[in-house]
Amino acid sequence: MTPDQFIAQVQAGRLPPVCLFLGPEPYQRERARRALIEAALGEDARPDGLVHLDLEETTLAAVLDDARSLSLFSPRRLILVSRAEAALPRGKAAAGEDAHDPGSAAALLAAYIASPTPGVTLLFDVSRYEFEGEDKARIERIRKFFAAVPAVVEFPRLDARAAFAVAQDLACKAGLRVGREALQFLVEALGADAARIAVEIEKLRLFASGRENVAIEDIIELTPDARASNIFALVNALAAGGRARALDVLDTLVRQGEYLPLALSFLATQFRLALAAREAGLRTAQQIQSYFSASGTPMWRSRAEQVLQTMTAFSNAELEAGLRAIFETDKNLRDARPDDRLIVEDFIFRLTARTRTSAPSRPA
Repeated sequence: MTPDQFIAQVQAGRLPPVCLFLGPEPYQRERARRALIEAALGEDARPDGLVHLDLEETTLAAVLDDARSLSLFSPRRLILVSRAEAALPRGKAAAGEDAHDPGSAAALLAAYIASPTPGVTLLFDVSRYEFEGEDKARIERIRKFFAAVPAVVEFPRLDARAAFAVAQDLACKAGLRVGREALQFLVEALGADAARIAVEIEKLRLFASGRENVAIEDIIELTPDARASNIFALVNALAAGGRARALDVLDTLVRQGEYLPLALSFLATQFRLALAAREAGLRTAQQIQSYFSASGTPMWRSRAEQVLQTMTAFSNAELEAGLRAIFETDKNLRDARPDDRLIVEDFIFRLTARTRTSAPSRPA
């Protein structure tokens, strides 16, 4: 079940007696949790009816006993059980447990679900594991253990497209007019983290009160903790040959203590993508976006336009020379030196001097 499906279900008054929240994504989880609290308790019953338990500190049997007991203070109760993965048997017990054994933890849970306490909702929360990679087997064990739970809600990490949709929705609700490119920039700068996006959208709402539009420069100014934001701005300025803008961004990076070799790494990636695009004969942003997405490198339209801008601003020889200059600058940054800033400033002057004197024409 998706978070939106779960929210629609509980808002319609169809409360499952037991739920399982599974996955690491915090923003959608918080939305679903708030919807469940409002549907199960409302405002009046919340102080006495909301119970927090942790399976690292108690047992599943104790949680189920609590759920079966009647409260003298609230006719409705919602029991939030965090770190629910601790309910799974461990070590030799995991190998020898039979789910059909009446005394097993899984059997105790299934017995409660078969005859739940009226007015009580149990929420088991597992946020520790990812759905892919090394955690995939653990997720499958958790699914098997909680197989009797009637409502399993999954919270995988959002991809860039889903995070952009969340950002659009939040910006609309905040009454902000943010261009598509600026919003994509914010999503990319924050690593498609919806929880951080929500915080930054709220900051932008306060910052841009009474203003017509929010620009990329506003986002950079307001989110100094988003490391990638200023680094991408530096990459874009260098690709466009904007010496003054590049030096301004470098000044911000230095003042914030950013790791300058990381900025060079982003620039190197931009140059490599531009070289690959030219060698593949790509001539438009749409072709670049489709080509790299099909190759397993998902790309925003705005990023494809940046690659196109870099490809048209630099010849093949200049891109290769730029990569060599990046390597030399990165090496100098790692050697004993008086000032990182002087080394990167020299690099910026070398690169932007070329774009000021000669720039190839844009391909048709």
